[in-house]
Amino acid sequence: MKKVCAVVGSRANYSSIKSALRSVRDHPELELQLVVGASALLDRYGTVADLIEQDGFEADEKVFMLIEGETPATMAKSTGLGLLELPTVFDRLRPDVVITVGDRFETIATALAASYMNIPLAHTMGGEVSGNIDESIRHAVTKFANIHFPASEDAAERIVRMGEDPSSVHVVGCPRIDLAAEVLGQEGDGLGDLLRLGVGGTFDLDAPFLLVSQHPVTTEYGDGERQITETLMAVQALGLPAIVLWPNADAGAEHVARGIRKFREHEDDSKLHFFKNLPTDDYVRLMRKTACLVGNSSSAIREGAFIGTPAVNVGGRQDGRRRGANVIDVDYDHGAIVDAVRLQLDHGPYESEAIYGDGRAGERIADILASNEISIGKRIAY
Repeated sequence: MKKVCAVVGSRANYSSIKSALRSVRDHPELELQLVVGASALLDRYGTVADLIEQDGFEADEKVFMLIEGETPATMAKSTGLGLLELPTVFDRLRPDVVITVGDRFETIATALAASYMNIPLAHTMGGEVSGNIDESIRHAVTKFANIHFPASEDAAERIVRMGEDPSSVHVVGCPRIDLAAEVLGQEGDGLGDLLRLGVGGTFDLDAPFLLVSQHPVTTEYGDGERQITETLMAVQALGLPAIVLWPNADAGAEHVARGIRKFREHEDDSKLHFFKNLPTDDYVRLMRKTACLVGNSSSAIREGAFIGTPAVNVGGRQDGRRRGANVIDVDYDHGAIVDAVRLQLDHGPYESEAIYGDGRAGERIADILASNEISIGKRIAY
């Protein structure tokens, strides 16, 4: 049995690898090892570890590696803490291959630890271009990885141009699309009395509502409060009820959170309902049903294109990432956000575009890991 160790450090990490975890766990030639850490363990970010357990996974190790503060300095220190803790975990588990997901600080810590320990490294969702420090992390991890699972053809071509052996690059799609495909195949909206969870006003989810998911941009540290305030002012001006999600754990998260708290304290929030975290399935259901997704989450770009969700992408966090017809891009200006949302409300749902996969990424990843002997340090000349 080949031991496959996946490191999950956030709610985004989890949704981005969940279907692959399931496929690895169920594969007759693979043994899943699961490490849960960073914000996935903390209540202030919704205790994603509880959702992971509810989905039937058991963590082999839990690693606390997130330093409070959400500043650029604490992000760097958290990366270092992860690099201190993860080698001990890998030494105990003795995996045959480690999977690291995407482009976060725990991703680079995982990549460094596995590489220094001569453990073959698999990387999902590499090769993409976007704004923020995430792109730098993503490309750096590509150079450490021994096997690559990009979500799209253009990302795969970029990985090869970076000097990686084409035989190590496998276009599998994005595992998040697998989850979206499952939800879209279910009857009914499945939302039930969702609004009994979280806090804030209640409203009819069968009537038009907005979905707001906005995160800090680390290269624009210090501006998060103003940025989220512009978005919430736009939501207020539109007069529609909205579900607002808490930001992720990147540097500047507290600024975004402070903007949300101040808006709740000083403005009428009776039409707003707030969640620290949502199960992935519920989030996809909301994406399918919302009149418009507003903010800067990559879900607007990835799942949004597949589902056909009208989306308004605010700011530069997703700059350069390939997008579908469902996305309108605007700057941090509440008037521009209002105008763009109104255009999306008039348009309604879009046709599905399978830019980032067809719903079978997880099983492809498991099959490739089971069949491939992964070579360490295999590169080609530039």
